[in-house]
Amino acid sequence: MDRLQSIEVFIAVAETQSFAGAARRLGLSAPSITRGVNALEARLGVRLFTRTTRRVRLTDVGRHYLNDARHALAQLQAADDAALGAATAPTGLLRITCSTEFGRIYISGIITDFLDTHAGVSADVVMVDRVVNMVEEGFDVAVRIGPLPSSGLIAVQVGRVRRIVCGAPDYFKTHGLPQTPADLQHHRLISATPVTPGPEWRFGAQGETRVKVDSRLKVSSVAAAIEMARRGWGLARVLSYQVGPDLESGALQTVLEADEPEALPVHLVFVEGRRTPAKVRSFIDFAKARLKAVAVLN
Repeated sequence: MDRLQSIEVFIAVAETQSFAGAARRLGLSAPSITRGVNALEARLGVRLFTRTTRRVRLTDVGRHYLNDARHALAQLQAADDAALGAATAPTGLLRITCSTEFGRIYISGIITDFLDTHAGVSADVVMVDRVVNMVEEGFDVAVRIGPLPSSGLIAVQVGRVRRIVCGAPDYFKTHGLPQTPADLQHHRLISATPVTPGPEWRFGAQGETRVKVDSRLKVSSVAAAIEMARRGWGLARVLSYQVGPDLESGALQTVLEADEPEALPVHLVFVEGRRTPAKVRSFIDFAKARLKAVAVLN
């Protein structure tokens, strides 16, 4: 096994946390995977993994080496793409991460249309409600909602989302409209913990007005909270994009618009280099155009 292949084996073991999983991914035998890792560790003179009967974990040295190895392979792939003419023709695996609901509502349709347009691209879309480390976890593009910390990543803003309080027309007929945030204490409230995990709902441009929320109903699913509000049980606080079709159809309506906090930006985030792969550049352009056309994001 040559040096490059042993690095590919190391990355596969690190990402699958399994020698058997790496073997399946690469189409090699398990003994070949073990020999490749052993040879790499022997050449480097360090332990890259700690092994038990149940799992394989990276050492501290291994974690640092993984980042460098991924970067080196990406640069090599970019060089190969340029030589083969793929710098202008999107090819290869595109890895994307985004939140669950945003992915379900928007990214799922965008990525399938993108794949239909570019036959040489395949995709791995991870929808998870946490901020992933793009470099460490090997993602090409991330959709981020909210302010961005300083980083070496490139961000393209594609829209904004509001933090809204909404309910069904039938609910308002029975219980009336809250006129101020303080009026919420007299209403049935549904707390969706992914959106508002704490006991307070904040209002005002800078979130300076805090209302203690005594929700009779807390759910861990945004979709469930929206469905309960849609049925007229109570008021839910969600992000505007999550109920876009309901607002357009009139199934839900917003209240306390004048008291809403400042809207949250939506960005497409990626790592830009001298040779950003064509698959990434093409997807950014494709997704940006689609997302900027969504009314509820603007």
